[in-house]
Amino acid sequence: MGWWTDRVVPRLVDATLRGREIDELRSLACEGLHGRVLELGFGSGLNVRWYPDTVLQVDVVDPSELAWERSADRRMETSISIGRIGRDAEHLSVADATYDAALTTFTLCTIPDPEAALREVRRVLKPGGTLHFLEHGLSEEPGVAVWQHRLEPVQRRVAGGCHLTRDPVLLAEAAGLTVRTIERGPLPGGPKPFTAGYIGEAVRA
Repeated sequence: MGWWTDRVVPRLVDATLRGREIDELRSLACEGLHGRVLELGFGSGLNVRWYPDTVLQVDVVDPSELAWERSADRRMETSISIGRIGRDAEHLSVADATYDAALTTFTLCTIPDPEAALREVRRVLKPGGTLHFLEHGLSEEPGVAVWQHRLEPVQRRVAGGCHLTRDPVLLAEAAGLTVRTIERGPLPGGPKPFTAGYIGEAVRA
């Protein structure tokens, strides 16, 4: 993927997607997780401290070797079993209906084919299983959306393929999931084109 994406971007993500306000949102996104959980885009493990006691096991999919290495201390600090099962969210080597829940935080923006990844999430969720998500994406404000489209080519180059104009709700619905709760609003820490936020939950019928 290149030196910048492999060695720099994981450090930038770890440094910028943390702090009190972001942590509060991570905590909200993790509410209701239980049983065996699939997490796409585990990164350096910034969600680990927010896993509820009802979580028994977390299986991780993440392409970054550096991020996985940097997550070691966070993984050691929890009694929850956490293991990495793959690097490609679009092709999961997991049986159908394996997981009680799934989690994505600031992940769908960088997956090359997010709809394919969410179809895989739907496949491996048990009936009634839930996807919990905290993402940034396309703004509801037309003027901001215009700037997102303008800035996206640069964003993709400097931020490891990150898109500014994806809509997590539409992606989840296109993958066959039913979105049952959603909140939209500004995320902390930056200009509007980069901080249009989504937090919600979708279910596999």
